[in-house]
Amino acid sequence: MKIYMIPSSWKIALVSLPLVLSVACTSPPVMHEEIGQPSLPSTSGIPQDRRVLAGEWDYEDGAVVTLTLDEQGNGSYPWKDGRFVTHSLSDHVWQGMWIQKENDREGGFTVQFSPDFSDGEGQWWYTRIEDDRAPTQKGGTFRLTRKNSSSAANETSPAP
Repeated sequence: MKIYMIPSSWKIALVSLPLVLSVACTSPPVMHEEIGQPSLPSTSGIPQDRRVLAGEWDYEDGAVVTLTLDEQGNGSYPWKDGRFVTHSLSDHVWQGMWIQKENDREGGFTVQFSPDFSDGEGQWWYTRIEDDRAPTQKGGTFRLTRKNSSSAANETSPAP
């Protein structure tokens, strides 16, 4: 029977390998942010009741378009057969996505509401333009203002 000797430099390498691998496996992953998409703010608070989003809103981004949202914060707008889909509402921050079927585009948005949910400042960005799932085109900002409904006006008006 022959006995083979491993050189000492190989012994050090073999002993060091598990240590190097264990450090590499426990390091946090490196996160890369996609171009053109801002990071969403943290919404670690308790989710809020989405019914506060229900109703009509003026969406102002150059022109004014009316959004109509249901009690889950999902809804539509007339420009390019657009839709809003809510992902979360927490700490007065509304997050979701928008879709425009007519021009084959979609993206994300976030809105920071005022304390009484009467208005908010928003930011939107693209996540897809036709087949491009990593568009570099910039998004923009917008303002939301709750429209007064006739039923809300009736509830707050004094009796004659």
